[in-house]
Amino acid sequence: MAEQKIGQLIDSLGVEADLEEGDLVADAFVILKVVKADGTVSLANARSKGLDWITRLGMVTAAQSIENSGFTDTPSTDDD
Repeated sequence: MAEQKIGQLIDSLGVEADLEEGDLVADAFVILKVVKADGTVSLANARSKGLDWITRLGMVTAAQSIENSGFTDTPSTDDD
């Protein structure tokens, strides 16, 4: 498998982040769902250069906690 930059791939999937002016993105860890040519599905990951394992583990753990809690920083439109 050849390594490739994934910026354009992420853009083409419509991935956006809610950042405010002055925010500095320091690291990234991306989980990818990959559908192979034979139809099998797998997971892959990518990370920013210099991202150490302890920070990566912390980011994944925090992200899982946020996902499991249902936390959102935007108001729900279900209350209408």
